[in-house]
Amino acid sequence: MADSVVTHVEIFKLNIGLLEPFRVAIGTIRQATNILVKVHTSHGLTGVGEGSPTEFIVGESQASDFEAAKSLARLLIGKNPLAVQERMNEIDAFLVGNPSLKCAFDMALYDLLAKSAGLPLYALLAGEKRPIYTCRTIGIGEPEIMARQAAEIKNSGFHAVKVKVGLGRAEDIRRIQAIREAVGDGFPIRIDANQGWDPPEAVLALRDLARFDIQVCEQPVAHWNYAGLKHVREHSPIPIMADESVFDPHDAFKLASMGACDLLNIKLAKSGGIAGAAKIDAIAQAAGIRCMVGCMIETRLALSAAAHFVSAHPNVRLVDLDSAFFQAEDPVVGGITYEGGLVHLPDAPGHGADIDPGFLAGLESITVK
Repeated sequence: MADSVVTHVEIFKLNIGLLEPFRVAIGTIRQATNILVKVHTSHGLTGVGEGSPTEFIVGESQASDFEAAKSLARLLIGKNPLAVQERMNEIDAFLVGNPSLKCAFDMALYDLLAKSAGLPLYALLAGEKRPIYTCRTIGIGEPEIMARQAAEIKNSGFHAVKVKVGLGRAEDIRRIQAIREAVGDGFPIRIDANQGWDPPEAVLALRDLARFDIQVCEQPVAHWNYAGLKHVREHSPIPIMADESVFDPHDAFKLASMGACDLLNIKLAKSGGIAGAAKIDAIAQAAGIRCMVGCMIETRLALSAAAHFVSAHPNVRLVDLDSAFFQAEDPVVGGITYEGGLVHLPDAPGHGADIDPGFLAGLESITVK
């Protein structure tokens, strides 16, 4: 494969409806509007990658990514796809930001590299299979509805539930109290405020919510407010996890240096893919900070790549790879499967997932040669 080169790249607008709108503190997601790339080589192998551009988190849209992807694809034509770091360095030099789009290309290149080596992605990343348990997430809604959903999640074999909060302290308390009563004592509840509180409100809310035995709170304050996040951590009885505050290794280093959080939430669509995620995890591990790997609204394809990453990185202790459960259809062939909250990894070369050709045929796409 040393002389293999990229011959063409297919780019798709990957649209999938949701079972119902998903509401968080800073916005509502009504459809998965993702980007898919397929990188083809002269040796007949194809690498597949997916990005999930959520505008109010990463500042990208499917439309902007689709256009920018054409230029990134042209950078790859005629070059060695197995030199992943070199290819991604070229992409980073060409285009600032756009982590979700870069994630799609990074994922496709790592998929190709693992396929060329005949290894599942977790093995290529120097890891081995280990048990992976994902939580299930509940969007903001009426307390009684959220409580019923939480009980159903527990009864379905999941080991933890993540609950969206951040739209008002009194309502948040009502929601979490109803959920704790529904699932009983001992069942882990994680909360995610998605930047919905200011620092004083966050401290008051977390002190009130601590009696419900909360495992961790994600991103209680605005993504830019590192000092505010540190203040909350220092006054909160609940461990604090940074999410929207950590996109890249520079963010991870700053957060760790400040002592601003107890955990970091790595998402491939925020970090630019596997390479960036690995750097964040390395910084976290060096600082004695555990990580979670989460998701946007990806299909099982991107979730499969993320699960391989989790398996290869033992410093990742919490997992939130549940976005496929919100989607109205599943066009993925192969990839991870679920047994309750237990995630089963495939052993096929690469990340082991692809999109059904019949489904792809109905999507808007372009081929760059």
